[in-house]
Amino acid sequence: MLPLAMSMAPASAHEYKLGELEIGHPWSRETPAGAKVAGGYLTVTNHGKEADRLIAVSSDISEKGEIHEMAVNDGVMTMRQLPDGLEVAPGEKIELKPGSYHLMFMGLKAQPKKGERFAGTLTFEKAGKVDVEFAVDAMGGEPEHHGDHGSHGAEDGHSGH
Repeated sequence: MLPLAMSMAPASAHEYKLGELEIGHPWSRETPAGAKVAGGYLTVTNHGKEADRLIAVSSDISEKGEIHEMAVNDGVMTMRQLPDGLEVAPGEKIELKPGSYHLMFMGLKAQPKKGERFAGTLTFEKAGKVDVEFAVDAMGGEPEHHGDHGSHGAEDGHSGH
């Protein structure tokens, strides 16, 4: 059983800053035994006056990381690597999420397990590198602690004053 303090950790503590960039809630999903790849998801907000570009990702659990785009064209789902990375325009927030832009951790050396975290490094063209931790959620599930994805039935959840 988890200690009470761990089970009630605030999600807002899972954000990172790098210069004018804010990285919100990096997360991944648990993978089945034998899986060779895992996805990574997060948000990046550019508070600066110049565009920057996410150009690389690496993690402790994989041999390599890539930045990918998933799209549906004429009913056909495609996934492709973005070799030039992903631009974050000034004042823009991009969301890497299932079915859209995302990170791929390839050649897994360890299986991400629900409730654990693994270390990763994001590299931006201008801002440089930032170390982050990816929280692992259940297989096939959405992250349990996203504050910016609507209410999920918690309309009165923040009125405890």
